Amino acid sequence: MTIMVFGQEHLTFPDTTHAFRLRLLDGPLDLAWKHSGMTSDFIAEMMAPRFRPSKRIYNQLKQDIGYLANELIENAIKFRIRGEVVIEALAQPDCFRLRVSNFVDGETADRFKQLLGKVTSGDPGDLLIRQIEANATTATGDASGLGLLTLMSDYEVQFAWLFEEDNPRERTRLETYAAMAIPA
Repeated sequence: MTIMVFGQEHLTFPDTTHAFRLRLLDGPLDLAWKHSGMTSDFIAEMMAPRFRPSKRIYNQLKQDIGYLANELIENAIKFRIRGEVVIEALAQPDCFRLRVSNFVDGETADRFKQLLGKVTSGDPGDLLIRQIEANATTATGDASGLGLLTLMSDYEVQFAWLFEEDNPRERTRLETYAAMAIPA
């Protein structure tokens, strides 16, 4: 078994004892993008109420958690091979943590590793501007990495990605970890 980590490696060791866990399964619903919005809204509704005493923080946190969760769940659903998507969310006093796990095929894992090599190699704000400019000048409209770069640059989210490969040609377990500071 081979394990490869990109990003902030310390995020890959969270204590999820008290985490909220959801499992999205393939089945009659045919797991699709439309489920990411509903699921992320649900997670935001579950995580934000403890911050209700401050209406400003509550509203901002609910929006930020929803956006972060939607981006990661949407990517997990879009790029996964058949199987479940597991989401673990934890709201701590100063930080919101999210882990999304799914399986991808070897080709997808390789493409994502190349993207992560670029995304984690420089300043997220500069990389975001360059990617937006690149997308504006190409006819393909390939927005690879824009969501992650926006979260890193504008929301100051810290990320880690863990690839666990038993047989890389068949499937690779991908765990995406995110940590977002809770505003004071």
